[in-house]
Amino acid sequence: MDNNKAVVGFIGAGGIARSHVYSLSSLRYFYDDAPEIELAAVSSASEESRNKFAGRFGFKKAANLDELLEDERIDTVFILGPNKVHFEHFSSVLAMKSLKRIYLEKPVCSSQDEMKRMPELAKAYPDISIQVGFQYLFTSAVREALAMWKSAIMGNPVHFDFRYYHSDYLKPEYRRKRVTRLTPAPDGGAMADLGSHVLSLLLAFLGDDLKITGALQAGRFDDVPESSDLFSQITLYDKKTHAAGTLSSSRISSGTGDFLTFEIYAEKGAIRYVSSTPDNFDYFLESDGHWSRQTSGSNYRPVTSFPSGHVPPGWHRSMMHAHYVFLKGASSETFVPDLKHGLAVQKMLNLTSEHLGEFRKLRGS
Repeated sequence: MDNNKAVVGFIGAGGIARSHVYSLSSLRYFYDDAPEIELAAVSSASEESRNKFAGRFGFKKAANLDELLEDERIDTVFILGPNKVHFEHFSSVLAMKSLKRIYLEKPVCSSQDEMKRMPELAKAYPDISIQVGFQYLFTSAVREALAMWKSAIMGNPVHFDFRYYHSDYLKPEYRRKRVTRLTPAPDGGAMADLGSHVLSLLLAFLGDDLKITGALQAGRFDDVPESSDLFSQITLYDKKTHAAGTLSSSRISSGTGDFLTFEIYAEKGAIRYVSSTPDNFDYFLESDGHWSRQTSGSNYRPVTSFPSGHVPPGWHRSMMHAHYVFLKGASSETFVPDLKHGLAVQKMLNLTSEHLGEFRKLRGS
């Protein structure tokens, strides 16, 4: 793979696309061996949006989808549109003449049928690298916590709790602004948009064999469909280790801002992470008898000197590193979210949707 230059096309020109172009444009400040990046084309359903995005952020052209797909120079595509069209766009870009890489935002698709078809589609193009947009896996403290957990020093898990909470949907004006995200799971709702991130972390730490045993949802507003989960929680069980726990996501938890946390309690210790202190994680070993704090800072590989190794990493810093790994094909990472991982998360989202449907029937009885 030629890593000296990436000719990039964006499908999507919304808020997450702005984050991606910011991170891509910043790579050269952090990594001496970052590839040259050419922002070749951006496409979106709205001509006005793509024209504005291209002009503001330095893309050479704004294009409709067909024009982008026919561009024989583009070798790297970022799929950043609405959840419901991720599969459609993924299917379309695979056959692009020069394509080497696809960065696919989560969730990877929206239905059971799409989830079944994606592996076969990807199998027909084995030389195309696919990475899914779970950037929390690249946060320095999370990466180091995962490496410690994978060392098995703490033994088998006993119980766990994973949470990702926001509060913005408490505001009526915000709900009106984001009405397209109030669709039922697995396309929309708190579990698809937010829960997918903690599902990704959960599966990275504890594996793909967890079973969902139940689900519930809470929160009701007149302008929100009953089928759209504002808060949802699932219970899970691992038959192999007998570990059990919960995972929850919320758009209506007052005072939380952007809050992600997880705790895993095991036979010989425990580990926890809180996004409010993003450069740390805490761990406990029965052999030591006390909690310890591991400070990671911006501990990324290769080591960078901008701004410095001890500066707290922040949300975009992990996205930058995700882009670096994506473009360089770095092999030293503890965990890289590939399509298989994205589909494992999607399977959990689909099952969650079924369980939430059963809960709504119970709630209505």
